[in-house]
Amino acid sequence: MMVARIGRWVIQRTKGFLYACGFFFQVVRASFRFARHRQLGYRVLTLQVLFTGVEAVGVVSVLALALGAVIIIQGLSLLPQFGQGRLVYIILITVITRELGPILTAFIIIARSGTAIATELGNMVISHEIEAYLSIGVDPISYLVVPRFLGVTLSLLILNIYFNLFGLAGSFFVSALIRPVQFVDYFRELLVNLQPADILSSLIKSLAFGVIISTVATYNGFRVSQSSTEIPQMVIKAVGQGFVLCVVADAVITLIYYLR
Repeated sequence: MMVARIGRWVIQRTKGFLYACGFFFQVVRASFRFARHRQLGYRVLTLQVLFTGVEAVGVVSVLALALGAVIIIQGLSLLPQFGQGRLVYIILITVITRELGPILTAFIIIARSGTAIATELGNMVISHEIEAYLSIGVDPISYLVVPRFLGVTLSLLILNIYFNLFGLAGSFFVSALIRPVQFVDYFRELLVNLQPADILSSLIKSLAFGVIISTVATYNGFRVSQSSTEIPQMVIKAVGQGFVLCVVADAVITLIYYLR
């Protein structure tokens, strides 16, 4: 009996994984055709960028400024005691640009857009809107999933760049309150220590996180089948899977960065 249950569990998990992979490849394939038929989902793409990117700027700004402030305050307080005051610039770049910037931005998007997308698509399944699209010959993947896929990925990339710039620039104004630093000297030290690999790593992470979040949210939204009570369950799964996969992707990309 135990062996049978384990076997059924493995088979179900394998089928679910293969279905998710098929869903992802179908989304990617439809994304390449989106430029030719962008009028079909252009409005959905615009609204998704507006919600995911523009409306999240306030939260991202506060988080970036707070993170930069904490790093600069701690760095200027502790590092000069060990004769390593200039090390604060390397820490700023490492923490904000390479590590916490992309992952914190991704967490914000999961909490805002990931939950919203899964809920919206789940409600559309329950209300039979998906069946209506199919009945008139509209592909739900092309019209509903691809614009959200592209919108979330593009928005996360731009928000990550904004997070980095705002966090590094905001740190200057915080440091000016604690220990005045010349504007030119501050940003010269940042540019000297900022390597192209740091920027590339940050951009790759944001793109990977955007792909993961949008795919997981849309996939779980479509997994709702009959009852509205399934919607919060799928939303919770979308959030949990999004967090786990983003952390795993972050670890893999970081490992590749240090093994290059």
